[in-house]
Amino acid sequence: MNPDYCDLSLWLQSAPGSLQPRAALPGDATVDVAIVGAGYTGLWSAYYLLAADPSLRVAVLEAEIAGFGASGRNGGWCSALYPVDISKLADEAGPNAAIAQYRAMQDAVTEVARVCTAESIDADLAMGGTVVLARSDAQLARARAEAAQAQEYGLELALLDADAARGRLNATSVLGATYTPHCAAIHPAKLVRGLAEVVEARGATIYERSRVTAIEPGAVHTASGVVHADVVVRATEGYTATLRKLRRAVAPVYSLIVATEPLPDAVWAEVGLAERETFSDYRHLIIYGQRTVDGRLVFGGRGAPYHFGSRIRGDYDRVPRVFDALRQTLVELFPVLADVEITHRWGGPLGITRDWHASVGLDRATGLAWAGGYVGDGVSTANLAGRTLADLITERDTELTGLPWVGHRSRKWEPEPLRWLGANAGLRAMTWADNSEARSERPSRLAQLVNAMMGR
Repeated sequence: MNPDYCDLSLWLQSAPGSLQPRAALPGDATVDVAIVGAGYTGLWSAYYLLAADPSLRVAVLEAEIAGFGASGRNGGWCSALYPVDISKLADEAGPNAAIAQYRAMQDAVTEVARVCTAESIDADLAMGGTVVLARSDAQLARARAEAAQAQEYGLELALLDADAARGRLNATSVLGATYTPHCAAIHPAKLVRGLAEVVEARGATIYERSRVTAIEPGAVHTASGVVHADVVVRATEGYTATLRKLRRAVAPVYSLIVATEPLPDAVWAEVGLAERETFSDYRHLIIYGQRTVDGRLVFGGRGAPYHFGSRIRGDYDRVPRVFDALRQTLVELFPVLADVEITHRWGGPLGITRDWHASVGLDRATGLAWAGGYVGDGVSTANLAGRTLADLITERDTELTGLPWVGHRSRKWEPEPLRWLGANAGLRAMTWADNSEARSERPSRLAQLVNAMMGR
């Protein structure tokens, strides 16, 4: 194994098999579909394309190894979360279309589980759902509003009282929670590495250590050659800003994670998560966690800064003050963990568009396709994207190709230094808003203002 890749996350370190890179692109090539990025989006696209037409020549080009990015480093939530609020989406596309989008997200969770079973991918998947705690009056108000909104649109989201919430997750200061069954805890690297093997077995070629420098109609450029293709799929998510002319398309924002040592049964009996529920709470600065199959608690959150010019560097994956804050938050939630060892610390960039809107599409005039802007909720969204891209590329008119995210175009982020100032001011504002709510117990008007300014 390459020790550099092992060090990227607990997940890549514990994934079975070798992390030795596959062969790089040896020179010019011609295929039917060239896919840039061997994360979830690229691999699901290849999987469903070959399921639809096994004769297709599909090449996947990856700068490092399959799962190097967010697909091998995320928090392990395969959820039905979608970054655009359903009421906002209803205003944009109509209530029926918004409901269809959200239902498709729920179906994507089930589809990931189905494929794992069908293809014998052991991704430690547990369909335990998600519990989101309310730990202040302001958070409880948001929980009630979200549950009421879900009921309005016919979506499944239960509002739990304090006792029922603590029955799932026994954190401090719990006043209530919401619960949805539409989420699975997974081992992300086992999923992406297993999917890569399945895609290869179906006939795709994955070229690793083949960094793409430019995408244009009919061609993908690398240092070692040009891949010519009728259709080119951009599946680069948080790394999109590294491509020529796309620096302002998606902002790479870092999310960081810690993992505990395996915890004894007595500790889990106190903490909960008996069904391996994923969990969060209703604070503004996002946190997220899960119980792994080997009994660790994996816990992450935002808080790392956005870097000027959308820069991405390996040392940005590790910010000691953010790791310290995550541990402090974890112990504040669960005092029983005060003396528990943190064995792993890692992070990486996720992709955020200017309007916080995920999208998928194909420009038939140029043959350029894309998917992304998942805002950290890409595990199942990438599956939906892969199925949708397969339908678009093979020219099938389906329910998926009619969803409102298809063909959506997000406006560009502001040029620097406005992008840097705005992104980091928003981060500080959300931190301030959480602290303010903890003191006053009233919802923060500042958070509402920042969300409006950011297009949320």
